[in-house]
Amino acid sequence: MPEIDDRPSPAGEAVVLSPGSPLFNKYELGKLLGCGAFAKVYHGRDIESGQSVAVKVVNKNRLNNNVNLMANIKREISIMSRLRHPYIVKLLEVMATRTKIYFVLEFVKGGELFARVAKGRFSEDLSRKYFQQLISAVSYCHSRGVFHRDLKPENMLVDENGDLKVSDFGLSALADQVRPDGLLHTLCGTPAYVAPEILSKRGYDGARIDVWSCGIVLFVLTAGFLPFNDPNLMNMYRKIYKGEFRCPKWMSPDLKRFLSRLLDTNPNTRITINEIESDPWFKQGYTQPKCHETEDLSTVAKEEQQQQQQQRKLLDLNAFDIISFSSGLDLSGLFHDKPRPADYVERLTAEELPEKVIEKVEEAVNAENGGVRLRRKKDCGLELEGQNGNYIVQLEVYRLTDKLVVVEVKREAGDANIFSDLWKDKIRPLIVRRPEQQVSGD
Repeated sequence: MPEIDDRPSPAGEAVVLSPGSPLFNKYELGKLLGCGAFAKVYHGRDIESGQSVAVKVVNKNRLNNNVNLMANIKREISIMSRLRHPYIVKLLEVMATRTKIYFVLEFVKGGELFARVAKGRFSEDLSRKYFQQLISAVSYCHSRGVFHRDLKPENMLVDENGDLKVSDFGLSALADQVRPDGLLHTLCGTPAYVAPEILSKRGYDGARIDVWSCGIVLFVLTAGFLPFNDPNLMNMYRKIYKGEFRCPKWMSPDLKRFLSRLLDTNPNTRITINEIESDPWFKQGYTQPKCHETEDLSTVAKEEQQQQQQQRKLLDLNAFDIISFSSGLDLSGLFHDKPRPADYVERLTAEELPEKVIEKVEEAVNAENGGVRLRRKKDCGLELEGQNGNYIVQLEVYRLTDKLVVVEVKREAGDANIFSDLWKDKIRPLIVRRPEQQVSGD
């Protein structure tokens, strides 16, 4: 694979690639769509399918000295890889070089919701439509233990069908981040959208602060301005904490009542997602989104996946696990300086069925007849013990796709150098069809 040139590119231009080499031989990058302090987003095209994508490029060098940002990136990958909902931007793939991380995302053609409302407030019916879609997405996230924590029109896109797509999960939290008091404590969010309990610094419920932010979004869509705003940040926080806002006269009485429940400064009495979905104003014209885009997360799909795992005896990997398999893509290794492991490890890819890989290893070892003992493991793996126990090596096979597996070889005991010749000369050539398929050799 031709190397990617990671030199900085001028604003407005695509990432610089070596001549004739698309990004990872998979995507052509086009114009710059947006730019932040640590990332740029480009329009891209899948070379094989012709599908448009968005490619978010994160500069690792700017993350190395910021522990919080490093954690956010890893968490964002982990979170987005598990979310599949019609009103949430889909993460298609994550790739990396030594200096950059590439998020390949669903391309949403219509741009930010903020850009639309900035031109003028929406009708109550249109605002309700977007709010219904927002609540559908947020409810889905909460059911999977994900709290967005930065919901605002700038983080919402509109597709070519006029439907909402929630994006930017960089500040999201997972349920396992909740402290023993049952609350989250990290101060985050956009000032005009933060809930009053965040300002109190005594901890907060992730679901309830998302509801508050949804209330701010609904107010902005129907009013055309923020409910809490002041040139002086402390004055704005004071208004938020006291819940001082006024609804414009063009809002219907039902909407005003509904907003008062969404923007209740007391999180314990604030309306919940379930109560929102039962509210008369919310329910007007509401239909549940089609679930075909979330089938992979349905109960049926989970059961099917479990059956496949039992049949194949494999460990399936999500996008975050795949990244961590290579020293070139291992986020933890790139974020923190740490010594190379003493164990002999090699990881490579092969276009082969997992069971076939195991058979090939057994074939190579048996043909060598060098006193190596083989023991099959519970999952798709082998333990190889050298003559007189001079080494023990574990070999595991993990499925990446229907056609691609990762083979991991790791020393458990003894001297792996004794095993090295057998591996390189006899076993490895049988597994790898083309040398360029190797992912890494640590």
